[in-house]
Amino acid sequence: MTDAPPPVLDPRDTLDQAALRHPDSFKWTLHPEDVIPLWIADMDYPVAPPIVAALEDRLKHGLGYAQLMGDPALKAALSEKLAGQGLGDLPEGGITFLPGVVPGIYAAVHALTSPGEPVVTMTPIYHPFHLSITDQGRRVAGVPLRETGTGYEINWAALDAASRGARLLLLCHPHNPTGRVWTADELRRLRELVLARDLFVMSDELHADLRFTGEPFEAFAADPRVQSRTLTLTGPCKAYNTAGLGIGAMVSHNAALVARVRRAAGGLMGHESALSVTMWRAALKEGGPWLSETLAYLRGNRDFLVEYVHTHWPWARVQAPEATYLAWLDLRAHPRAGDMQAFLLQEARVAVHDGPIFAHEAHKAQYQGFVRLNFATSRALLAEALERMTAAFGQ
Repeated sequence: MTDAPPPVLDPRDTLDQAALRHPDSFKWTLHPEDVIPLWIADMDYPVAPPIVAALEDRLKHGLGYAQLMGDPALKAALSEKLAGQGLGDLPEGGITFLPGVVPGIYAAVHALTSPGEPVVTMTPIYHPFHLSITDQGRRVAGVPLRETGTGYEINWAALDAASRGARLLLLCHPHNPTGRVWTADELRRLRELVLARDLFVMSDELHADLRFTGEPFEAFAADPRVQSRTLTLTGPCKAYNTAGLGIGAMVSHNAALVARVRRAAGGLMGHESALSVTMWRAALKEGGPWLSETLAYLRGNRDFLVEYVHTHWPWARVQAPEATYLAWLDLRAHPRAGDMQAFLLQEARVAVHDGPIFAHEAHKAQYQGFVRLNFATSRALLAEALERMTAAFGQ
């Protein structure tokens, strides 16, 4: 009789905090060593082995200039992926690579609006959205999402009113920080509003591969009616945990629109790096199994977190995110809601993102007492952080 083989340990369950806290990690070195960092949006998991192997192989071939006109192999692989999201038949010039998605947000605002003009978005929102507006002298036409007992919904009347006189809508799909994946009906209504108000759209679809819905992802520009007025931004850094290798893509069926935005940014934009191109090619070619396993683990963490909050903090509110590894927690009912982020850092030794950062000045107070928590860590570290927060809440 032979002994049964030992169980295979999931590397996501055996994270070494000392190894995570290496000097190059912004996430793990910003705070003292006794703090569990659940704030900035990168995962604590090891990078997919096919990506590591591809990068090691790339280093054998020198690091001179890569394909500065856009790597053909990466364009082909990305085009095939985008076709599955409704963005097929892209024209020549319909894809341009960027040093990251955030520069694309800034470039869209710069190219498609003028100083003093309103730019529409829905709050709470990933903070570079409103920073890209205010940093460039535009006005934020922020429309708060409507809170319901089952999650967040679009306030259609307010969105329509804010769109009057605007030229650009900044859309986050899936939405960060609430984790919403806009439904087919919501996308239809958004498209109709965009057409009625003659808006350009910048759709940030960076988290599209981090969905828990199980349904195919539908890009905003999947509808031919809005393709000529839409710029889609995407990239691999969230799904494949490669934020340190900055790269993104700006995509449109309107090649002239891509050229217009790229030309407006000029030399301020920069270009993607050779290693980031290698990484994205490897992710698209061989990263699927790793991503599927990681999504399954993240789903388990998400469900654990939501159940924990419902059980141990009945006064708090949380909706299971439909995408992303970020939970949007409503802790406004706690007596320390007025300084919640600082309170958790000081008393629980847990670092989270403060809610007000996800709104512009006019709406910051509305999100005081909310926090965004990154659950892309080991189950054990997540559980320890939640237990620390429970102890702090009970003081």
